[in-house]
Amino acid sequence: MTATVNDQVRVPIAKDEPAPAAPKRRRKKAGAEEHGAPASFRLYVAIFIAATAFLIPIVWLILAALATPAQFSQGAEGLLNLSPTFSNFYEAVTRIDYGRFAMNSLLLSTIMSTLTTATSATVGFAFARLRGRGQKPLFTLLLATMMIPHIATLIPTYILFARMGLVGTYWPWVLWGLAGTPYLIFLFKQFFSAIPLDLEDAAIIDGCGWWRIYLRIFLPLARPVILTSFILSFVWAWADYLAPALLLTYDNTTLSVATASGYLDPRGNGLPTIQAAGALLYILPVVVIFLFAQKRFMGSAVSSGVKG
Repeated sequence: MTATVNDQVRVPIAKDEPAPAAPKRRRKKAGAEEHGAPASFRLYVAIFIAATAFLIPIVWLILAALATPAQFSQGAEGLLNLSPTFSNFYEAVTRIDYGRFAMNSLLLSTIMSTLTTATSATVGFAFARLRGRGQKPLFTLLLATMMIPHIATLIPTYILFARMGLVGTYWPWVLWGLAGTPYLIFLFKQFFSAIPLDLEDAAIIDGCGWWRIYLRIFLPLARPVILTSFILSFVWAWADYLAPALLLTYDNTTLSVATASGYLDPRGNGLPTIQAAGALLYILPVVVIFLFAQKRFMGSAVSSGVKG
């Protein structure tokens, strides 16, 4: 019997399931895509303004060193429209015994920076790797001395050295170098604390003492910090004016004192253009040293501030 269309079993047709809706995309705020560009631009503008503010004194010093007294007396207009002259540098070198004073500064700065670096590294190693009673309070007291301004201890220091008969000699800088510097001690302590204990334990198992561990293992690893410490202490001694003016005579004084008091006319008035040339020659060695060593200098400053 033939089945009719009506007799056939009707198969229910499944309703079409709705297609999954596409995920809603969040609308970006107007200008969100360009958010990075304005931020970077603002950052560069801030850096440019800060760099300009720091460079203005250096630029003024260079222009004053290249100007004649007549152009310098005209102020900013004369400095911006000057015809450069290099006679000021010749006068700066010949009016005083520039070479002798420069050697005095070099000798004094080298002695102090070498002793300060060696002493600070040793004390920093002791605070970082050795353990003893009262270590933490002693280290806290050491850091607290960083808050005492140098000018507050200058007169008591002069009285002490005068009673010891050391005024007019370089022995005060030797003693300061042997005493170390709190900041540099902290710098070395942070760096040595970040070195893994495995190196120290392996050296102790091999029979090394603390001095051998310090000299053979830790000091070679601390070369960037040693360089940083030497540069900082060298700059401090090179740029110091108050201590040499107070403790040294004119014959063995440093270049900072000589440049501050040696460029005068017969009536005792300052010669600003020659003073500017002498100051530019005075800061030039330090700038050159920093430019050649800045990569290691910055790397050691970062590594010593992170404790592993």
